[in-house]
Amino acid sequence: MSEILFIKTSSLGDVIHHMPALTEARRQRPEARFSWVVEETFAPLVRLHPAADRVIPLAARRWRRAALAPSIWGSTRAEVAAFVRVLRERRYDEIIDSQGLLLKSALIARLGRGRRHGYDARSIREPLASFLYDVRHEVSRDLHAIARNRLLTSRALGYASTGSIDFGLDRGKLRDPGMGSYGVLLHATARPEKEWPEAAWVALGQRLVTRGAELVLPWGSETEGARSRRIAAAIPNAKVPEKQPLERMARLIAGAAFVVGVDTGLLHLAAALGVPLAAIFVGSAPGLTGPRGQGPIEIVGGDGRPPAVDEVWSAFERTR
Repeated sequence: MSEILFIKTSSLGDVIHHMPALTEARRQRPEARFSWVVEETFAPLVRLHPAADRVIPLAARRWRRAALAPSIWGSTRAEVAAFVRVLRERRYDEIIDSQGLLLKSALIARLGRGRRHGYDARSIREPLASFLYDVRHEVSRDLHAIARNRLLTSRALGYASTGSIDFGLDRGKLRDPGMGSYGVLLHATARPEKEWPEAAWVALGQRLVTRGAELVLPWGSETEGARSRRIAAAIPNAKVPEKQPLERMARLIAGAAFVVGVDTGLLHLAAALGVPLAAIFVGSAPGLTGPRGQGPIEIVGGDGRPPAVDEVWSAFERTR
């Protein structure tokens, strides 16, 4: 039985964009065992993928913060050492770094025991990372992130990448039939330039409820929670849930009748689950990293081109 290790640590959208590569690899190499190094925050989502035999959580974000706090650095060093032991306790036939970043992933690939694959210097944002791989693959940077992940994986494992995108997530198993009918508004994003104005969310929400929609506005930080509450206060039948861990958020989105959201990881999760989706782009371009999936997807706006409420409403109508 061959052992394959994937390294795709973060962010949430990047992790989701790698899932079709894992699905295809399982189909092409059914005898293989697949391990995946991923940030601890996103590990619960990766565990939902049926082809992920082993998930190795990485706490790099937390460790970086701890490095600035000498009082807790001792326990952090022990965690780092434990991670390295787990990473190296198994020899892998192939190690595939689809992240392509020097510190974030290539050094982790170098720590692993096995033949290391990654992008060549022309195919990567940080060319120095390519020097840490044993085998380097040319994959056009003009391709969508999902296609790049699939091509790198197929070339590393020796098969041709074909067929439609399959994220490996079962919406039917995740959704809770007792939740009723509702839509999800994803207004929150880590980058302020990607935000759509609060007044626009209120105007859209007020139009959505005329269609009998109950709306849910999830959040991840206290700032986002306050924004959710302000928007919900102006929209009848809008609810702000408690803060949800990622696995429960996946179940919330899986059960939604529709999602309207800005460019954030949860938007890509909705696309991966096949939930009807209207995507709002404000401070980023959807071309190479936009949402892809089997459900209805409409994208409006673009980098520096925030869409009007009427545009988003029309996009929502096209997903029905």
